[in-house]
Amino acid sequence: MFNSKILITGGTGSWGNELVKQLLEKNPKEIRIFSRNEASQVAMQRKFNNNEKIKFIIGDIRDKDAVLKASEQVDYIYHLAALKHVPICEYQPIETIKTNIIGTQFIIEASIQNKVKKVIYISTDKAANPSNFYGMTKAIGEKMIIHANLLGSDTKFVCVRGGNVLGTNGSVIHVFRDHIHKLGEIGITDYRMTRFFLTLEEAIHLLFKATEESLGGEIFVMKMPSCRIKDLAEVLIEDSGKKDIKIIEKGIRSGEKIDEILLTNYESQSTYHYDDQYFVILPTIDIKGLKEHYASYKKFELETYSSGDRLMSKEEIKQMLRKGGFIA
Repeated sequence: MFNSKILITGGTGSWGNELVKQLLEKNPKEIRIFSRNEASQVAMQRKFNNNEKIKFIIGDIRDKDAVLKASEQVDYIYHLAALKHVPICEYQPIETIKTNIIGTQFIIEASIQNKVKKVIYISTDKAANPSNFYGMTKAIGEKMIIHANLLGSDTKFVCVRGGNVLGTNGSVIHVFRDHIHKLGEIGITDYRMTRFFLTLEEAIHLLFKATEESLGGEIFVMKMPSCRIKDLAEVLIEDSGKKDIKIIEKGIRSGEKIDEILLTNYESQSTYHYDDQYFVILPTIDIKGLKEHYASYKKFELETYSSGDRLMSKEEIKQMLRKGGFIA
């Protein structure tokens, strides 16, 4: 990353802010933030004290010409931009396709044309055996990014798949705390629901590992702890010190799962333990040298990797929240 030019699509969100914070420590030449919201860009510019290395570009990944211009002379692209809220994607599928699929294709084409060194696509556990439209578009995005390694360019394309990141915009942590103080209750869709979690700082750290060590064509899957959402809610209620806070079961929303998975049973057949922080899924298509490189890595021995397995205790949830700075 030293002395490199980096483009971050959708860079004004929580991921983008933390990514920029950690990138600046690596002394890049320039960081370009490409997004649609000028108010968010202004707020981010002020947050980083008008740092001259950070350039802000108003644009939409649905606009091929804008993407092409933004990625000129860029070394690395972090593709964060997407429509992400499950209910919105369920009810507006065409708009989701325009951003999550067509926008990703524009990123691929612009990267190849501008001879970008590497593109890192940020994916989600919802792309594994998807049950909602958001997950389906991200699964297609993964396939597109992996296939881009066969298009005859020197650009390398890699995916990073993770679960819920604590403290991001719309995070369940913020929602639950807000409801505790304003409503005196927490709504949970199903008491059995479990999810993977990781702190934002840890997620970005893992992102850099995939950036630096990937060959191109892999899906790097973050090894993440999981917990029951009801247990998370109870820990936050205890931390608030408030009495008589109710937890209300409201029913599963359209497209939601009880448990999320980071790997499907089909993917597990071509998954390897990269290290104690990552799995690597190798593609079904043949990318030269990739299978040979990972031949000595230990194969994944389970059929799947579900958030319903190996759940954290309440004490472990507290430790995770303390680490992220969400409770004292």
